[in-house]
Amino acid sequence: MGDPNENTGRVLGVDLGDVRTGLAISDEGRFLAGGIGTIAVGGMMKTAARIAEEAKARGAVLIVLGLPRNMDGSEGPRAARVRAFAEILSGKTDLPITFFDERLSTVEAHGFLSATGVGGRRRRDVVDTLSAEIILQDFLEATAHNSSGNFPVITQNSQSRAILEPSRKPEEQL
Repeated sequence: MGDPNENTGRVLGVDLGDVRTGLAISDEGRFLAGGIGTIAVGGMMKTAARIAEEAKARGAVLIVLGLPRNMDGSEGPRAARVRAFAEILSGKTDLPITFFDERLSTVEAHGFLSATGVGGRRRRDVVDTLSAEIILQDFLEATAHNSSGNFPVITQNSQSRAILEPSRKPEEQL
């Protein structure tokens, strides 16, 4: 039901930020991502609880967290923070959680907002949502063409939840 490599069921995309966390949701057929707003409740526990509530309310079967990798593909402190957050979130929901490389999604979002003349406070209000939408749309496009089953997923087992790493980078899976 929540397999990241399936092609049906709503997916909730998350761009975890320091102040605001952007959210996006897909359609049932997993063709299109749409931004649904930001949350800024403060703290990882409260943010995780709010995301779990949002996923349930919107009928999501899977949660995709943007994983900020360095340009060389390595992971730094921000990626470690997202991984720690995923562990907290996995305690708040039974939905599977997967990571997707979010390199340059915020840069892409700022570029789009600049091209469309959105600036100032309005930009600050929408950039996180747009980043989540970009991450989710990229995930949807990658999984539409992926049959390798290599997306990392946190799933519940009898003792704990584990993060399964992909055997290949997302860009190699296309």
